Amino acid sequence: MHTASRGICDPDGSTLCVCAQFWTFFAAMHPLLKPAIWIGEVLHTSPGPLLADFMPYSFIALNVLAIGLLNTLPRMRLALNVALLGLFLNFVGAGIEGTVDLADYNMALDDGVRGCPTYAQVKQPSMEGFDVRKYTGRWYEHAFHDYTQFSDVYDTTLDIELSADGGRWLDDFALRGPSPKAAPASWDKSPVANGAHYFLYGKLDAKEPGVLQESGFGVTFPNYIVDVQKDAEGRYTEAVQFQCLERGGVRIFEGINFLSREPRMSEEALAAMHERARVAGMFPYGASPEQMHVVPHVPPGTPPLQNTWQSAWTAIGVDKLLALLETTTHSSFEDTSGIDK
Repeated sequence: MHTASRGICDPDGSTLCVCAQFWTFFAAMHPLLKPAIWIGEVLHTSPGPLLADFMPYSFIALNVLAIGLLNTLPRMRLALNVALLGLFLNFVGAGIEGTVDLADYNMALDDGVRGCPTYAQVKQPSMEGFDVRKYTGRWYEHAFHDYTQFSDVYDTTLDIELSADGGRWLDDFALRGPSPKAAPASWDKSPVANGAHYFLYGKLDAKEPGVLQESGFGVTFPNYIVDVQKDAEGRYTEAVQFQCLERGGVRIFEGINFLSREPRMSEEALAAMHERARVAGMFPYGASPEQMHVVPHVPPGTPPLQNTWQSAWTAIGVDKLLALLETTTHSSFEDTSGIDK
């Protein structure tokens, strides 16, 4: 990869400034998400009767008391702000040191090995004759090393579709969250408990099958399809993807995804994927078992969750907003009028 020669903050997804903003955003998002989930757990485990079968009176009373104390006691408010800032900085520092969660919050730069590998260095023999058209459709993510993801979510899938000319792809990344394990009392009350989507766009290079320049979260980075496994009919059944973002010789981000066409994967199959990633030289970048998060999945066809909170999200139009985002994204992807010929 090369350092862009344009201005340091040109908003084209490739400059050092944009990459720094990308890193900073996720460095901050993880410590902010954790207390949000904790508050949800406090809310839904507070004792006593509920207001309109929705919120415990005790939780409301506790919030009124806390707000009153903070408004009348400025020293307490200052002490709380200082404590929260200290906890935030400590969490980010632990992420930089790699002592929080190596799977989803390893914020260290150039840890393990310097920079990013070339595709030739990680590409496996299974990629010989790779046909991207056979790569389209639904993939289930079974494990990841990726700080743009959160270990608190689950049931992550990728739906890949190609443009009519075969030169672009759309990655419809879907998830649910938080997971029952991360939030046992509140997971089914979340606005995205029934799913949400994020979309990444890729440009394919016909000269180098298996490599695309993917754009998402404001940056553009190479996404390598390192390995695929096939069934007896030649259909792709498993895949290992590797993304790596480098600027000025420094690795800012690496992402690793273990994918399968099936929502269930045995421990033996997962161990085999780790071994293929090791052979590809990806362990220094986070592909070892201790550096990846295993993703649980719900059985296909599971009906949407229905409860008072889900009814409330529906009443304010959250489901319509999520559906509109998905529809407009697919429509924009199919519109080629703004693409350079």
